[in-house]
Amino acid sequence: MSAMRALKVLPSGRPGRGRLFVNLPDGRAVAWYDRQENRISVLADDQREAVLRVLRPYLTGTVSIGPPPVPTTAGLLRLALPPDADLAPNRPGESLLGELEHGPAGARARHRLRHELTARQRAGDAFDALEPEGWRTVHCVPLPGLGRIDHLLIGPAGTFCVRTVPARGRRVTIGDLLLAVGRGEPRPDPRWARRAAALAARVLATPVAAALAVVDAARVDTAPTLRDVRVLRLPTATPELARLPAAPQPPDVEALYAAARDSRTWLRWAGERA
Repeated sequence: MSAMRALKVLPSGRPGRGRLFVNLPDGRAVAWYDRQENRISVLADDQREAVLRVLRPYLTGTVSIGPPPVPTTAGLLRLALPPDADLAPNRPGESLLGELEHGPAGARARHRLRHELTARQRAGDAFDALEPEGWRTVHCVPLPGLGRIDHLLIGPAGTFCVRTVPARGRRVTIGDLLLAVGRGEPRPDPRWARRAAALAARVLATPVAAALAVVDAARVDTAPTLRDVRVLRLPTATPELARLPAAPQPPDVEALYAAARDSRTWLRWAGERA
């Protein structure tokens, strides 16, 4: 068997965004390709040519190659993270996929879940597109006592706990405590977002702002007194996020991302609280 055939290319992280690892048949990594930095890090120099051959179909542009860079603190945390504790591969609306498959049988309930899932997916795609601007997103984060954060957005302007609001072409009215979509019953989303952001701030030991991502609204009316919850109209709000000024004390984005993507961060806090 040739060296090229013996090597296997395996993805890590969200499709199209994480690293590609090159492994031997026994599972040991000999190299990885960081698509974001367009760099190949080679652990076994005698496999260099074989690594290049097996990765060639995945390479774009000018690629640098060499030994692994000295890892940062965040990098060391990421390398030590067990795959089953890593939240980074979570898809937007991950928990709803299971509900749709095994959940309510009623047509109305399934219809609502499908619209909710579509909104979370559209919001998640918009937030993931901010990666080149220095932002990182973790989707479907378990928050003990409050369910799950739809999207935790970490970037140069701070950290945001985002609740998704599917509007489907209707008017959305947002007050200090409640919001309403069209003529539907008022929902406590602003209040939930505040509580979730405050809890996430304690878990991560960093300021976290509450945000509502309103997807495909015909119109959004926001109470002038609503100052502590950011309202993002998607899909047009993400350029606004990218242009936000850096926080007074810019967060260490990669270190926060490394902590936020580790499910043990959230479970450990719940255990200490119990």
